[in-house]
Amino acid sequence: MTRRPLDGVRIVDSSYVIAMPYAFGIMADLGAEVIKIEGPAHIDNTRIGAGAGIFPDNQQGTEWWNRGGHFTQLNRGKKSLTLDLSKEEGRDALKDLIRISDVFVENFTPRVTRRWELDYPNVKKLKPDIVMVSNTGYGHGAGPYSPYPAMATSMEGTHGHVSITGYENNIPSKAGQSFVDFLACWSALLSVGIALHHRTRTGQGQWLDIGMYQVGASFVSEYIMDWLANKRLGTPRGNRHPWRAPQGCYPCAGNDQWCAISVGSDNEWSALASVIGSPNLGNDSRFTTGPDRIKNHDALDEVISQWTKEIDKYEVMRLLQSRGVPAGAVFDAKDYNLSEHHWARGFLEKVQHPPESGIGDRVIMGRPWTLNKTPIVNNGPGPKLGEHNEVFLKHLLGYSNEAYASFEEAAIISERPLASRTFTTPSLDDLVKQGRIPYYDPNYKTNLGI
Repeated sequence: MTRRPLDGVRIVDSSYVIAMPYAFGIMADLGAEVIKIEGPAHIDNTRIGAGAGIFPDNQQGTEWWNRGGHFTQLNRGKKSLTLDLSKEEGRDALKDLIRISDVFVENFTPRVTRRWELDYPNVKKLKPDIVMVSNTGYGHGAGPYSPYPAMATSMEGTHGHVSITGYENNIPSKAGQSFVDFLACWSALLSVGIALHHRTRTGQGQWLDIGMYQVGASFVSEYIMDWLANKRLGTPRGNRHPWRAPQGCYPCAGNDQWCAISVGSDNEWSALASVIGSPNLGNDSRFTTGPDRIKNHDALDEVISQWTKEIDKYEVMRLLQSRGVPAGAVFDAKDYNLSEHHWARGFLEKVQHPPESGIGDRVIMGRPWTLNKTPIVNNGPGPKLGEHNEVFLKHLLGYSNEAYASFEEAAIISERPLASRTFTTPSLDDLVKQGRIPYYDPNYKTNLGI
């Protein structure tokens, strides 16, 4: 078997939700042994179908906590150890594990890590060369926001995105659901790689203090610089651009089907006008130059929409790209999962669940890059809750049978969530009626080959 980049690295992952779980799921792909820590009464909420609300075949099953599609995607290839960290015995077991590990990641608030003595100064005493990752909303240390709990879905106001996203003269709008989680994920991948390299050269560990607010703010840097240099505030533009015109998403044949088009030069405009085939469009004085097209963008959008609305979005893309006009079909989830390009790049891959789960093969997203000398694939689905309790407590840490039994009796460990939950999974037809999804494909398994 080909040796992978992180073979031999042990990571203790006590993080929840998206950002760090996905980062360290990728590290499991790269060969690391990643130990997922969850509290029996505080399981990762992606186990209950959080996010997109995904259960396989939309069925909770009898062990719903082991069927969350979102959890499996983010935590693939990991191992599961439950520990109640609100109890001293649970924290002591975690500290024992940290002592023999290379990386420790957490996304608690600074107040919690200090109270539990799991902040960096204390963790460093356990393992002097540890690489520790703290992922919080506003970072540790100085600053009035530092103590605040936060999630990516609630921070886009403070890092500035909603002041420039949305449509002109309308309310501020979020960009998607929680994209800053993915920015934090990729930041963690980069910083952990750097820290491990530094440790190899010097023997010294590192503390990686990720503030998601800062990660998000870095992606509006041109607007921040414009204010510093010119005292000019950015404003929402919808799909439009300061100097490219026409630019927008244009309706295509079918229900809610679109193609994005962006013209950046007079030559591209001439090519677009030629493809549309309107005899006088290329000579229309309203659209002769870039400034003219920006001034008359509304009229131009109407002309383009009249052409695109009768044509399949892929055909619009093909026709325009063949003439050098930037254009791309707007993918929905079905387009994305059936994309030949995504499969050819290896970004989509299959994961096989154990037969007893009744889940079978499923499709998950891989990594946003490939390694040309090291083939990388996932190590299987996310773990069942507490699946490896004995492996780590008895066999790795050497806890006695009596100590293990006392952990079970005190509910420090468990293979079932202790907090009862009552919830219903709406039918797919109901989700369509409620407008929460536009449609569903009953033949999706056949189309995906699973």
